[in-house]
Amino acid sequence: MKHPLEGVRVLELANYMAGPFAGMVLADLGAEVIKIENPHGGDMTRQTGPFIQGESAGFMALNRNKKSVTLNLKHERGKAVFLDLVKTADVLIENFRPGTMTDLGLDYTVVSEVNPRLIYSSASAFGQTGPYSQRAGLDLILQGMSGLMSITGEPDRPPVKVGVPIADLTTALYGAVAVLAALRVRDLTGEAQQIDLSLFESAISLEVWETSGYLADGEVPQPLGSAHRVTAPYQAVRTADGYITIGATSPRNWSAFCRALGLERLERDPRFAVVSARRARYQELAELIEEVTRTESSQHWYELLETAGVPCGVLNRIDQVVEDRQVQERGFIVELPHTKIGRVRATASPLRLSRTAVRLDHAGPVLGEHTAEVLASLGLDEGELADLEQAGVVAPGTVPAASVVDGP
Repeated sequence: MKHPLEGVRVLELANYMAGPFAGMVLADLGAEVIKIENPHGGDMTRQTGPFIQGESAGFMALNRNKKSVTLNLKHERGKAVFLDLVKTADVLIENFRPGTMTDLGLDYTVVSEVNPRLIYSSASAFGQTGPYSQRAGLDLILQGMSGLMSITGEPDRPPVKVGVPIADLTTALYGAVAVLAALRVRDLTGEAQQIDLSLFESAISLEVWETSGYLADGEVPQPLGSAHRVTAPYQAVRTADGYITIGATSPRNWSAFCRALGLERLERDPRFAVVSARRARYQELAELIEEVTRTESSQHWYELLETAGVPCGVLNRIDQVVEDRQVQERGFIVELPHTKIGRVRATASPLRLSRTAVRLDHAGPVLGEHTAEVLASLGLDEGELADLEQAGVVAPGTVPAASVVDGP
């Protein structure tokens, strides 16, 4: 077995982030992920920049290792072909608003009759039930409603969201985990099941520390910038040319930190004698630390604190991250083949398995690239495919998967 999910077929009906990111994780693990797209434009992420030769860079990264098949699911012939695909699949992923799949005649009740072993994973803003189930919800909306934005940012400043679509991404990761769990149950018992994922609940789940604290003592958490809720110093501090992050929380690290910065007096200062006292005066403590750290570069303090054994790091921009020697040494920036462009640079998978490695076969496909290949596997011949193209069931002029080039 070369990859962990080798032999597992996944049908992905998804746009934007939550569904496609879950599909990407499963595809990286070796599943054959067939992305079913509308013939008229496909996944809406394809329309978002920046673009490389007309192809969305984000789409190509988010949909790596997948096959693209165009099908008009509102057309009876398109629906029939899709149900034939369902018979061959192990998993279906969708992230439409609740009721959309029912309107298409492709909800869990229908497809489970066609394939009782199919695991059906739905991701939506608020879940399949409840008073909010029919409400639309984007990541920003869910970050606000979940409380995440109330604890993100600087005190007494306007709210800010997390820098990445964290509600979408968390839902996607939960979705991939849930699919793996459901596959194990099916393999052991023969029984498939439906998975109901909510961006709202996924975002709230990340506040495990904050919600448990509130439920315990009734104190409402507030934004702290980069500071920690129970310990200090544990935050970003300014340097001469940027910021470093430090975590001098244990007695040993606090002592080593003070010696490295020439702040031994703080060890003897009763205001900062124990961690609870340092946390209570974290802003005052940060000002005293920055009086020193502002005098030298981030790299200077990083090297000094690293030598002293104090957890620390330089606060990098994205351009610095991709060139970081740790990232480079472990090969985390890769080049993926692409049919149209040749090769595309992207991040790799953080999953490193010693026996059954993840795969990085190709960047996200062009629209409908694998339509002919996948439909031929169902027994459709060239004439039938041409009829489907003429009827508008599939996109015209799809690119055979075999035409992938090596690039420059």
